[in-house]
Amino acid sequence: MNAQGFAHKYGDNVDTDVIIPARYLNTADPKELAAHCMEDIDKAFRQKAKPGDLIVGGLNFGCGSSREHAPMAIKASGVSCVIAKTFARIFYRNAINIGLPILECPEASEKIQDGDEIAVDFDTGVIQNLTRKEEYQAEPFPDFIKEIIQKGGLLKSLSK
Repeated sequence: MNAQGFAHKYGDNVDTDVIIPARYLNTADPKELAAHCMEDIDKAFRQKAKPGDLIVGGLNFGCGSSREHAPMAIKASGVSCVIAKTFARIFYRNAINIGLPILECPEASEKIQDGDEIAVDFDTGVIQNLTRKEEYQAEPFPDFIKEIIQKGGLLKSLSK
């Protein structure tokens, strides 16, 4: 399981209300959520983001509401991975629950710049910045979390 794409970089404390504004929470349709993903922090995100791209954040990414709408909007946008210094715990759990890969890596968060091409190996936790020819080490997922993500989320991993 790997990811490769271009980085969309944001700062610290990106909360769930800028990931998916509250005015769109009356739907759970992933396509509708994706249409408004990041629009309050980056109006051009939907036009710029291509399938496989990554989001890079700072400290406390995903703070705020406990709803799964935020990681759902990110995943439905085609984002293959979110990298941050740290994640809000409920966002971390919700991301795993819906099968969105996320990695905590302070060095990557600091050094990756907006637009850098990034490759991630989820088995080893190695994050390669192909643009800057740098490599960063994140903690790889344990096997049970890799299985949840590969199957598309917690509920799908429980069905036979």
